[in-house]
Amino acid sequence: MTITTVTSREFNQDVSKIKRAAQNGPVFITDRGHPAHVLLTIQDYQKLTETKENIIDLLAMPDAADIDFEPNKLHKDIYRPEDFE
Repeated sequence: MTITTVTSREFNQDVSKIKRAAQNGPVFITDRGHPAHVLLTIQDYQKLTETKENIIDLLAMPDAADIDFEPNKLHKDIYRPEDFE
């Protein structure tokens, strides 16, 4: 797998070339020097988004009650009232 990086300008100038590059791996498209978008083939996208199990299947597992789960505590700054003054 080859990772390619192009600027937004290069992408706009030769879309076909960039689409061909996506056949070999992800193409990062930068905007003002910072990664802004990623171009993938539909096959690569489907591999990334396919789910093998859903939450209902996982909860229905016979030994689900025996699984220890300790979520991390939320930081206080995750919620803060807005000051409208």
